[in-house]
Amino acid sequence: MKVILGISNKHVHLTEEDYKTLFGDEPLGVVKELVQPGQFSSDKKVSIKTEKRTIDNVRLLGPLRSYTQVEVSKTDSFALGLNPPMRNSGDLDGAEMITIVGPAGEVTKPCCIIANRHLHINPQQRQELGLVGIEKVCARIDGEKHTVFEDVYIKEDPSFTLELHLDTDDGNGSFAKTGEEVEIFIL
Repeated sequence: MKVILGISNKHVHLTEEDYKTLFGDEPLGVVKELVQPGQFSSDKKVSIKTEKRTIDNVRLLGPLRSYTQVEVSKTDSFALGLNPPMRNSGDLDGAEMITIVGPAGEVTKPCCIIANRHLHINPQQRQELGLVGIEKVCARIDGEKHTVFEDVYIKEDPSFTLELHLDTDDGNGSFAKTGEEVEIFIL
């Protein structure tokens, strides 16, 4: 089965409380709607910092969530001097401590992870594609640098539409581009 690929750069998700600490009463604006319904790139950017380094202009994704999370690639983690765990979004067990800096303040908490490769899917699509009861799939990227990714987690929600998410390290390593079609299969 073919799905659309989305390559995720480093980004931040915030709770309402943390958003207010970082941005005060500034409204959260939309720059671009993302493929997943209701999700968007916001007009807000933050800096993420550790004792070793600061990375500026990290995009805040919306809408606000019930947890604050910083998603980076392994390459970003080297620059920051961190060793964050690979986790599914929202699983902050063992997450690295990081400081998020906005124009109105800063927040320091253990919320930095490397996101697992994952396939967004809704229950109807999962049923139609015969993926009920299956937790992981594989993804094959054809092109100049053929690559097969194993352990792609299935992330199901009624609001989702079919899309594979990789981070920039996976995307760059396979010469993949956002928007291209990728083959999904089961081992």
